[in-house]
Amino acid sequence: MRALIAKPLNDCHREFNRLCELGGGVGGGPARGKVRDVLRTAGQRLNGMAYREIAEHLAAYPTANPWHVCFSVGLCWGHLARLDVDFTGEVVGALTDWKSADLSFARHFALERGPEPIQQSLIGAQNLFSRVKLPPNLPTSLVQLGRAQERWLRLILTDPDRPRYIGSWNATAMFMIALFAQPALAATCKEPPPILPPGGPIFHGLKLLHEARILSQAPDGGSLDEAGFEPGVLSANNGLLSELQGGHSDWSLIDVHSGVYMLGTKHPLSGSWS
Repeated sequence: MRALIAKPLNDCHREFNRLCELGGGVGGGPARGKVRDVLRTAGQRLNGMAYREIAEHLAAYPTANPWHVCFSVGLCWGHLARLDVDFTGEVVGALTDWKSADLSFARHFALERGPEPIQQSLIGAQNLFSRVKLPPNLPTSLVQLGRAQERWLRLILTDPDRPRYIGSWNATAMFMIALFAQPALAATCKEPPPILPPGGPIFHGLKLLHEARILSQAPDGGSLDEAGFEPGVLSANNGLLSELQGGHSDWSLIDVHSGVYMLGTKHPLSGSWS
């Protein structure tokens, strides 16, 4: 099989291309076990950085609503805002005291898409936080975390006036980050709940794995994180992550998710993420 990534940007891309060219798998594709090893290595390396980042932000604001901190970090990991402890402080302040909030701070932390995605995401978040009752502390079991996510998603999926930028990433990333905040709990997650974000690089990574005949079917939906989404898309694409996880004890579902993210990303700096 030919190499599937035209312009590899990181070690995961390069090793995946090498395995594609070697073949040895179903239909001339790469060997499934070797691809799994590449994804596990890439995912766990990225997750080492992720665990440190969320721990730093939670430690900086120990009395804040931890959901607000997780939502803020989600904006950064979704490449809407520059990762900065001061940004999280601004987000926490705005979501805690919305009547006094001044969202102009977004321009100081905006990336190439400008401040509007940050501002619209926070407007949507405030709407949801004011209407959905979440536990005061991050749940310490997967079942409890899943129940909290169900309440959050139920409102998003049934509200005909869903706020802008509360798409597949902003609707689900906060709960994934709540897992990263608890490494021991994250290690036990082998299948949903919680539902993990399906868009952007995850969609592209799953698509590559299907083209390489590693996955049984192509991902559903599209690659735009702020686009509309359906419960079936969330379920189907998380099902593909579970298929990759395969019940193996040496990696968790967020290891799988991060490995697929590294495979699907087109970020030019992804080679330095570790």
